[in-house]
Amino acid sequence: AGLLKSLANPVRLRILCLLVEGEMAVGALAAQLGLRETLVSQHLMRLRQESIVAVRRQGTSMIYSLASEPAAAVLQTLYAYFCGPAKQSGRACPP
Repeated sequence: AGLLKSLANPVRLRILCLLVEGEMAVGALAAQLGLRETLVSQHLMRLRQESIVAVRRQGTSMIYSLASEPAAAVLQTLYAYFCGPAKQSGRACPP
C-alpha cells in the first residue's frame, strides 16, 4: 500500500519514471520535470524514507536511483505501457 501511495502522487510518479531510465542527479531531475530543485528534493526525501530510491554522493551532487525491486518492477511495467508509445509519438511522459 505504501508503494502505491507513493506512486499516486503525480510528482513522485514522474520522478520515478525518469529513474527507470537510469540514475540522475537532483538538478537533472528538476530540469527534466520543470520543477524547482527544492520541491524535487522534498519528494526524493520521502521516496528515500520509504526505501524506494537510493542515493549516492558524487562530488557535490546527489545521484538517485531506484532501490526497491518491487517498485522497479511496477515502474518498468508502467513505463513500458505508458511511456514507450508516448515517447515514440513525441508526447511527454508521464503527463
